[in-house]
Amino acid sequence: MKIHTKRPIQQYTLDRMDLTNYSPTTDPGTSFVDYLRSSQPDLIPDFLNGISANELNVPHATTVVALRFKDGVIMAGDRRATAGLSIAHRKMDKVLPADSHSGIAIAGTAGIAMELVKLFQVQLEHYEKMAGTELSFEGKANQLSFMVRNNLPMAMQGLLVVPLFAGYDLAAKQGRVFSYDATGGRYEEYDFTATGSGSVHARNWIKASYSTELSREEAVDLAIRSLFAAADEDAGTGGPDLVRKIFPTVAVITEEGFDSLEDNEVEERAIALLSGPEQGGR
Repeated sequence: MKIHTKRPIQQYTLDRMDLTNYSPTTDPGTSFVDYLRSSQPDLIPDFLNGISANELNVPHATTVVALRFKDGVIMAGDRRATAGLSIAHRKMDKVLPADSHSGIAIAGTAGIAMELVKLFQVQLEHYEKMAGTELSFEGKANQLSFMVRNNLPMAMQGLLVVPLFAGYDLAAKQGRVFSYDATGGRYEEYDFTATGSGSVHARNWIKASYSTELSREEAVDLAIRSLFAAADEDAGTGGPDLVRKIFPTVAVITEEGFDSLEDNEVEERAIALLSGPEQGGR
């Protein structure tokens, strides 16, 4: 008896099945599909194969950073989104307002991350309208933790979203930064943090010059420079594009609220950093 696949020239005969090379823990048992997966996976019809995140080739957002300074927090992110080895988007905004005094920076599967941000924004607005007051900063961080945890089944399939949450706590009168893991675990960072494929390089650069007494200008420059350093080492992180005029997204959050820097200000700072004696990441 011969089992034919969708490709007639490829076939497999049951009589040739050899189970002698399997241990009790790897034995495919009575499943012929499992046997083919381990012995000749090219013969399995596509409809029997699960689709992984890599095969879906969905865009992924990469490096974002958040750091405290004396008047609040800075959030920044590069603009590149990748799909496998290709650049899917060159000008993606990864730092977005959550409400008037907080922001969210996204890394991971871009489509799911953007939907999560929209839902988070609506949830905070809905709470304020229903309760007549803003949700506490701790409550906002907890709400985002719940949403990230709800995405765990998708994360287990490779569709991961790991955001950063930061802002100005009006009750505590200070900037606060939270990082998350795939299970929804939240961790308050008392200085700075980063997430995404280039995060380790960004963190290392910030660590070398960080102080909680940084001024607004110094903190913005440090955030931009850390992303340049990440872009130097990580292919998924987009560096400054002088031809297309694409530079990082930067937001400053203080007691006055969420302020997204204009492109021309970020461009001026980026060019000044690139032309200075200490080039980002070099």
